[in-house]
Amino acid sequence: MLKKLSGIIAASLLASPLLASSALAAGIERHLINPEAIILTGVTVPEGATTLYLSGALPAVADVTKPTSSIEAYGDTKTQTLSTLARIKGNLETLGWSMSDVVKLTVFLAGDPKLGGKMDFKGMNEAYSQFFGSAENPNKVARSTVQVAALVGAGFLIEIEAIAVKAKVSGKMPGKSADAPLLDH
Repeated sequence: MLKKLSGIIAASLLASPLLASSALAAGIERHLINPEAIILTGVTVPEGATTLYLSGALPAVADVTKPTSSIEAYGDTKTQTLSTLARIKGNLETLGWSMSDVVKLTVFLAGDPKLGGKMDFKGMNEAYSQFFGSAENPNKVARSTVQVAALVGAGFLIEIEAIAVKAKVSGKMPGKSADAPLLDH
């Protein structure tokens, strides 16, 4: 009896690290070293998770009375960021995902002539904070922001790429399986 019991205990002890590691691997880990930061330090994605890469999104026209080759047609950096993130949100929802699934953004900012050719980092962050680290979506993301010489259209001040991840749940992979129409750039 004692030999059988010690065998069960030994098997339990050997299995417990495996169970613990699989439990830890089940979720996405968001690393925030500085609690005051509006972006994450990094993200750990578990094996078997589904990853969605969204192409760069651009803002929609905000003022149809202005030529589409002008910044005024799309608005300042904050306005363009709000529009671009709304497009990303719509594309995610069309595919069965949400903004809370986003783990990484790459933001390309063109210099604003009204700011002497410098990017409006503050305006972009103000808009970003309405979508991430907010009451609606408390998740923050890892993010890189770079200033570029220009974007594809003369009126654009911002383009954003997004990566979203869902952990595998009960053997079922997330997201829609059929192709769904996305919002245009």
